[in-house]
Amino acid sequence: MSKKASNKGRPSAPWSKKEAEKRAAERPESVAPVPDAHEPEVPPIPQTREAVLEEVHALEAELEDLGAKIHAEHQQRLKSAPPPPPVAPASIPAPLPSMYDASKEVLSTNHFTRTWSRDALRSKVEDVDDMGFDRPFADRMAPTLDFLHDRWFRVENHGSESIPPTGPCIFVANHSGTLPVDGLMLRVVLEKLSSKETPDFRWLAEDDVFHFPFVGSTLTRLGAVRACQENAERLLARGLRVGVFPEGLKGIGKLFRDRYQLQRFGRGGFVKLALRTGTPIVPVSILGGEETQPMLARLTFFAKLFDVPYVPVTPTFPLLGPAGLVPAPTKWKIFFGEPIDLSAHGAEAATDDLLVSQLSERVRSEIQGTLDRAVGERKSVFFG
Repeated sequence: MSKKASNKGRPSAPWSKKEAEKRAAERPESVAPVPDAHEPEVPPIPQTREAVLEEVHALEAELEDLGAKIHAEHQQRLKSAPPPPPVAPASIPAPLPSMYDASKEVLSTNHFTRTWSRDALRSKVEDVDDMGFDRPFADRMAPTLDFLHDRWFRVENHGSESIPPTGPCIFVANHSGTLPVDGLMLRVVLEKLSSKETPDFRWLAEDDVFHFPFVGSTLTRLGAVRACQENAERLLARGLRVGVFPEGLKGIGKLFRDRYQLQRFGRGGFVKLALRTGTPIVPVSILGGEETQPMLARLTFFAKLFDVPYVPVTPTFPLLGPAGLVPAPTKWKIFFGEPIDLSAHGAEAATDDLLVSQLSERVRSEIQGTLDRAVGERKSVFFG
């Protein structure tokens, strides 16, 4: 076989060295890669600091816009979504009250205030003032109070001509009787003496009086006001006449053996009131109330049960039950002293404790002296 025929079917010999160098010289130095159609285009990386900061600020603004858009969409979904159904609270059985708790609830003043007083005062905004005085109720009670004044206690007044005919004034009186009906009788007396131009009368009652069932709400509707300087100043600023009982609870809580012995007049609050407002003081001595329900003892054992400071023991109460609270038909006398004008001292004198104490003792001594003379001249408790 020939040599030419033997090379048929073999691959061609590689390029010669010269031809390879020639082809390499003709080839370009760098060939750009063909971009992949599926590979995203990457933006060029900035090289300067200002360019980097600008790019960061642009990304922050884009994030803020995206967050605001998400928040707006969330709020829109909340508004359009229906409200969730109410969840019923877990029912926890309340402990059964004891007999003591049940009795205290029924017998306390709060029970009657919620059930009776609230219903009685409902829809009476036009008739009841901000102090609780109910004029239609007072008019309905007027025949009963007139009967107590004219027929039961047969009240006599002495020295009423000294009462200032116009303008506000402060009536300072002794507390007389176990039940605080002295304020009611003083109101009836002043109403009978007054004309249409004379200001209305209200009296200040201590807080403990309002703890008695029925008593607190009834007295409030008849003109009693809780005793404090602010209430008194508001009444005087309206031109009303104010009654004050400086003995407080100690006055109506005296035992029968201490009758008509005035207790200490507190810290002279009525004197400070008169000095600040320039209102005259009229001393008032009430005789006959101490014998209506002579207090023989005070029980504190049942006080918590009835929510009162003490339970009085009289010859008829609690022996006769509620009937024992009916006062005896004693003869009452009310003495009005000469008005005491304190306007010369000025309003700044209300801070002088020594002067206030002296003026308070002066009023107390005048009332005590009038009571001593009246008790000595009295011949009978029931007939005067």
